[in-house]
Amino acid sequence: MILLTGFEPFGGDSSNSSWGAVLEAQEILRGEGHTVEVLELPCVFGESAAVLREAMGKLQPELTICVGLAGGRDRLSLERVAINCDDARIPDNAGNRPIDEPVVPEGPAAYFSTLPVKSALRALQIAGIRAEVSQTAGTYVCNHVFYALMHELGGADTPRARGGFIHVPHDETRLPQGSTVPGMATRDMGRGIAVVVRTALGTTVDAKLSAGAVH
Repeated sequence: MILLTGFEPFGGDSSNSSWGAVLEAQEILRGEGHTVEVLELPCVFGESAAVLREAMGKLQPELTICVGLAGGRDRLSLERVAINCDDARIPDNAGNRPIDEPVVPEGPAAYFSTLPVKSALRALQIAGIRAEVSQTAGTYVCNHVFYALMHELGGADTPRARGGFIHVPHDETRLPQGSTVPGMATRDMGRGIAVVVRTALGTTVDAKLSAGAVH
């Protein structure tokens, strides 16, 4: 069982490309015979994590990948680390704006993704899909969900349970004409997520290749 999640629109936008990308990935992966469930999370601190935990408890997925929008990025970002910090620059969809608050009180400072991010990066590059390993998932609801996911998996009874987070660009078809904001076709985002899923299912030891950042 594979669980993929995206987000509802936020920040005044009418859509969220993460949800469209997840639906595309579901279609691709189901066509290959995989059992895939998708879930649209609310862009709300606390509630988003609770909805995710409930779904994980019900479905018991062996692989969970959460997906969110990173406006301004031009490629898929395979997030390496989630930090135990909510620090909202803008309010969430319920008007909450936590500042310097932990995602999980008394939780560890950070969790690393258990996805094979380096192997996935290489597979995405071979597939011709723009991608990177990202060192920060921000401090908004995306990071909140990423941390909650990894915290939940940290207490999982089964060592097969793996998870992580991917940021995607804007859907290029929904950007205003003449916009300089980077985007990507939803189909390509879905293809990319499917590549990451296949890589995670087939990789036990991550590749050793450089994908770090100087700053």
